[in-house]
Amino acid sequence: MDKQKNVILNERLSKVMQLSWPAVVAMVLYGLNNFLDGIFVGHLINNTALAAVGITYPLAQFAQGFGTLIGTGVGSAISIWIGANDKEKLEKAFGTVNYLTFLFSILITVPCYIFAEQLVFMMGGRGEILVLGVEYFRATIIGSFFWIHGLALNMIIRAEGRMKTAAWMIAVGLVVDVALKPIFIATFGWGVAGAAWATNISMIIYTILGVWYYAGGKSSFKTTFWSLKKDVAIIKETLALGMPGFIMMVMIVVQNIVVFNALARYGNEMDITFFTAVNRFYILLNTPLWGLMRALQPVTGMNYGAQQYGRSIGAYRLFSFTGLVILLPFWCFVMFYPAEVMSVMIPGTTFSGDQLMDFRVYMSVLLVLPFVFMAMVWFPAIEDAKPATIISILRQVIFYIPILLIVPRFYGVSSIYLASAVIDWIIFGVVIYAVWKSAKKISLRPKGARVVQLNPRDQ
Repeated sequence: MDKQKNVILNERLSKVMQLSWPAVVAMVLYGLNNFLDGIFVGHLINNTALAAVGITYPLAQFAQGFGTLIGTGVGSAISIWIGANDKEKLEKAFGTVNYLTFLFSILITVPCYIFAEQLVFMMGGRGEILVLGVEYFRATIIGSFFWIHGLALNMIIRAEGRMKTAAWMIAVGLVVDVALKPIFIATFGWGVAGAAWATNISMIIYTILGVWYYAGGKSSFKTTFWSLKKDVAIIKETLALGMPGFIMMVMIVVQNIVVFNALARYGNEMDITFFTAVNRFYILLNTPLWGLMRALQPVTGMNYGAQQYGRSIGAYRLFSFTGLVILLPFWCFVMFYPAEVMSVMIPGTTFSGDQLMDFRVYMSVLLVLPFVFMAMVWFPAIEDAKPATIISILRQVIFYIPILLIVPRFYGVSSIYLASAVIDWIIFGVVIYAVWKSAKKISLRPKGARVVQLNPRDQ
């Protein structure tokens, strides 16, 4: 731990930045699970199945949301504790991680399985799309425990700064997923359920590797992994620091409910299929940013814990602009060749000029996302999670849901893409202002003045 901590706290930020590349690779690999579902389902089954998976997948993100809540919350806290050398909390962390995993798994698996048909219908599923969506969702939700625990453990490994370790674990899971998908879908004839079970098995392996890492004593700090003892103070800190990420995931689900219902009401099956493909490319291009986010978390958290506030602010700037540089060539490619890009997921289709314009409008916001995404982990890492929470709610509840409930009624399906882009450009401006305000506040704080608001008894 001392060597990793010394690099993060003392080396040039440009050198520290090099530690992030395994995390970027790891998250691209993780994002490929979602993308490959679309590829295999679209090619091995049909466009209706692709639409069903597209409508249903946001519901499966509930499990990812709980994993993100635990992983981001405990991960942010662990980065701060490492920087502050708080060994007592580090040792007790996993009792709470395991407790929350079991609790959330039960809360999500049972009701979602029972009410799967109602939930997919709520997403806009009708007819064959509803039938296939329920099949896919039930198969996916059975694996909730492994989605939550595996994701949380890997995020905590990254919070230690062990980016390479997290990356090869994800790579192993991806290889298994890619190998099993065509076998389960086509050879065994399991259809959309086969795609879900391939991913579930990859997440089981993903979880086993995380258990092997921590239970085997390979972590950079001493911990009692097999504990199931909750710590109320750590739970409060986890929920406070992880809530922005969780709210963002929940709001994405709510957003997709509105979008897919609008598509079902004002469009047709092809409109649902097209949006599914566009959204999956959009998510895939976001995955390098997820990696940078996870790498930024320990850099900001450890430096903040060590009261090196200027380095925490500098890390946000560096990682944000690095994300922009990474995305720029891919953004140029998809903007110039949208038809070729979309044909990868929807083969044998001629796209209209309006569809290609919708694609370009939707993708236009990619250039500002690095600054937005980095802010979502930067705020919790400096113990100021409130702005991230407010921004997440502002984007969905104040802007997205009302606009998407009204605009498509008058301007049709294409207005969904335009409204989404305009909202994200507005949110970019809000984020930049909030970051500037928080950076100004902590830059004026003298060393020794860090205030831990989450656990008053520990001050």
